[in-house]
Amino acid sequence: MACLRSVSRQSERASKGAILDVIEPRAHGRLLDCGCGDGEFTAQIACRARVSEAYGVECVKDRIKEAADRGIIVTEGDLNDPLPYQSHFFNIVHADQIIEHLPNIALFLQEIKRVLRPDGYAVLSINNLASWHNRFCLALGGEAVPSHVPDGAMLGNAADPLQAMRHPSESDSRLLAFSFQGLTELCHYQGFWVERLIFAGYYPLLPHLMDDLDAVHAAFLIAKLRPRP
Repeated sequence: MACLRSVSRQSERASKGAILDVIEPRAHGRLLDCGCGDGEFTAQIACRARVSEAYGVECVKDRIKEAADRGIIVTEGDLNDPLPYQSHFFNIVHADQIIEHLPNIALFLQEIKRVLRPDGYAVLSINNLASWHNRFCLALGGEAVPSHVPDGAMLGNAADPLQAMRHPSESDSRLLAFSFQGLTELCHYQGFWVERLIFAGYYPLLPHLMDDLDAVHAAFLIAKLRPRP
């Protein structure tokens, strides 16, 4: 299990690296990180984007304080509700492994489009339902990864490296999973066009080996979106 966790963390790092690679500078602009957690990665994105202000929405109280200590302007909130910001306020909106946990994905995407400036962009990252590890797990009758359910437990997949852990938000669960075609069509339907779609990280395979061999079965999907007029 320790080996699986190590490779899983390596895949997570590959995903975050891919996110940073698609960030365009928006000097003196504003960044919103939806589900900013402790703000560590938010601060990295803000530095890469060279924004003057970084905002975050988070529901876990301990993480809110940590993010605020890192200089993030944090609002405690539920991403199933409308975003508490005026329209066209942000140059960049980021959401890492968020949309698959929301009952009302349509509202969330509509809100992202509303708060984005017309020349802004969004970056969404999700777990890839079509990844090799999910294909094998589903074929064997297990749950797709991550396999957490509403009380915060990780159930239904012995190969999930987080199985023995509990999610910080006990009300959180993964409700949906997407492949690249489903994500692309969903974003297009909600008023975005997909400028780039990137696949990153392999679990439990070695990321650096598989990145050059396979383009669509990685652990994570990263979509860079532009709002359509």
